[in-house]
Amino acid sequence: MKIGLALGGGGARGLSHIGVLKVLEKEQFPVNQITGCSIGALIGGLYATYRNAKAVEDFIFNLIEQPVFKELDIEVFNSTEHSGSMYQFNQYLNNLKMYYSLLKTLKARSIYNKDLVQKIFAPFPDKPIEELPLPFATIATDLISGREIVLSKGSLKKAMMASSAIPGVFPPVKIDDLLLIDGASSDSIPVQIVKGRGAQYVVAVDVTHCVEDTGKLQTGIQIIYRAEDIVTYHLTQERLAGADHIIRPKIRHYSWAAIKNIKEIIKAGEIATEKALPQLEKLLHSGRLQ
Repeated sequence: MKIGLALGGGGARGLSHIGVLKVLEKEQFPVNQITGCSIGALIGGLYATYRNAKAVEDFIFNLIEQPVFKELDIEVFNSTEHSGSMYQFNQYLNNLKMYYSLLKTLKARSIYNKDLVQKIFAPFPDKPIEELPLPFATIATDLISGREIVLSKGSLKKAMMASSAIPGVFPPVKIDDLLLIDGASSDSIPVQIVKGRGAQYVVAVDVTHCVEDTGKLQTGIQIIYRAEDIVTYHLTQERLAGADHIIRPKIRHYSWAAIKNIKEIIKAGEIATEKALPQLEKLLHSGRLQ
């Protein structure tokens, strides 16, 4: 019986995929293939390369400590609510930085340019996907045709860059005649792709934002973010209908940019997977998986 993982998109919330993989690996739960979207593509691609969740965790921790990553200043997009006058002042400064960053998109394709993204991805492994020790694929969205594109061969690094190219934030990635952006634009969690690649049993990891958490809706940017959350939520629910089991780490209240909460987010993935183990083992040994 072939078991596949579908790792969804959700920015920093998707770092909980690391916790999921740590527990599955520890319990020797058999995984025959992985398909990831956006952050799920990054974590899934790294795991398919190293076959070791701790190595993936170390890679990510090392990456976010690099000066070039800190240059991104992703935290300015963090919408988590706090209180206190000093926080409010810092939030005001962050908002100014964010609005300045968004102004760049009036003349350029993205907030961050291609050279900076290339530097960020420099440490990532760049092997042919078809040569990885664990079968892997990722999805991206073609800006020209609007189609969902499955990337299952060719450059792993380029595929991960394409699948995680958040529209307006990171530049599109050109592969052949395709102009690719974040896979979550067409499929936030690739359950059907995993099935189409031969998996008979799909474990999906859902890291979408909590749709009930409206936050403040006082500016156009906040409303745009809210509208995107709603679209992603409904798309995800539709896609998840085909999953055999869904793991939902308790990280849905975090912003997609909550990099500073990485330890709690990874831990949440571990906790959710540990709770899911009895059901996973039951399904693994049931008649349907024999």
